[in-house]
Amino acid sequence: MTAPPDALSTLVDTRRVLVTVGAGGVGKTTTAAALSVAAARRGKRVLCLTIDPAKRLAESLGISEMTTEAVTVDNGRFEAAGVEMKGSLTAMMLDTKRTFDELVVRYSSSKAKADKLLSNKLYQYVSTSLAGTQEYMAMEKLVAVKDDPRYDLVVLDTPPTANALDFLDAPERLMEALDSATMKWFVEAFQNSGKFSLNLIAKSAAAVLKGIGKITGGGFLEAMAEFISELNDLFGGFKERASRVQQTLRGGDVAFVLVTSPAPPAIKEVLYFAERLEEARMPRGALVVNRFHVSPPFADGVSEADAAAGIAARGLSLEEDAPARLVQAHGDAVRLASLDAANVRALATTAGGMPTVRIAELETDVHDIALLARLSDVLMSGGV
Repeated sequence: MTAPPDALSTLVDTRRVLVTVGAGGVGKTTTAAALSVAAARRGKRVLCLTIDPAKRLAESLGISEMTTEAVTVDNGRFEAAGVEMKGSLTAMMLDTKRTFDELVVRYSSSKAKADKLLSNKLYQYVSTSLAGTQEYMAMEKLVAVKDDPRYDLVVLDTPPTANALDFLDAPERLMEALDSATMKWFVEAFQNSGKFSLNLIAKSAAAVLKGIGKITGGGFLEAMAEFISELNDLFGGFKERASRVQQTLRGGDVAFVLVTSPAPPAIKEVLYFAERLEEARMPRGALVVNRFHVSPPFADGVSEADAAAGIAARGLSLEEDAPARLVQAHGDAVRLASLDAANVRALATTAGGMPTVRIAELETDVHDIALLARLSDVLMSGGV
């Protein structure tokens, strides 16, 4: 379905969290920034949170670089660009390790236990490099800032879809890992004596672990056992948080904005993500189709005589074959617009009634505040 003019405008006005998701290269980061600008222009205090270090987002907002500290964009930058700003816009990049560290401190039974885990070498790896950790911590950060009274709206810019899918499952996967049989083996082998003991583990598992120990050194197994034992102390807190993360993503004040281009591969990917959201009972807000080719004037066709007359009317001096080339270019533009329109109609039909906002391809990349404001106007008015 074509979006009503106020589809995204309503989301900006009524939701507490907007999560933008989509394939790489479809303008997802730019859409997140434009939605943030639109909300701030309406008087909201907005936080734009990014998981990836987004250089383009920083440049668009006039910030030298995105940092893990919240940076409020000077409203003077908007005024200098001729953009009236009634609210405020703050940008921040996720710090995975800091977010994980804060959870450890919050849920450890004592400061000593927290310090012990924070200094564990295996923890230092897991908290920064383990697959899925970043996505889960992004959701943790989202839950934390969602209730921050300094902000009226949080806009989360996620990684490309292949990674964005991870955060839907991250809380559940973390709980499964913490509650797995392997974890329990290590806890049992370590907790009784405070040292790692293969005697307490089944012989088959002990043989495997001895082999690992020969390769990695006994210190690795000690570190792993200690890490798992200390992490087990936090299990209740993490389980509670994971449940809260899932509840938050399903809340009525959250909406997912799915971003794509008219290209069939991007549409296929965003439809898969839409299905995953529906399966997870998470609120789908709207589809944004960037770089949509709008049909040029005289879509029924132009002749070489029409092109020649247009060239003459503008006093241009072009090569002899210019009219023929212009006719060919016009025909290509008509065909491309027709193909995009057909792809988006199919998308809207398959997407289960989600409003679809088409954004015409711009003459240039969005690289400054003025262009972001222009895009925000288009988004708020329902697109083309």
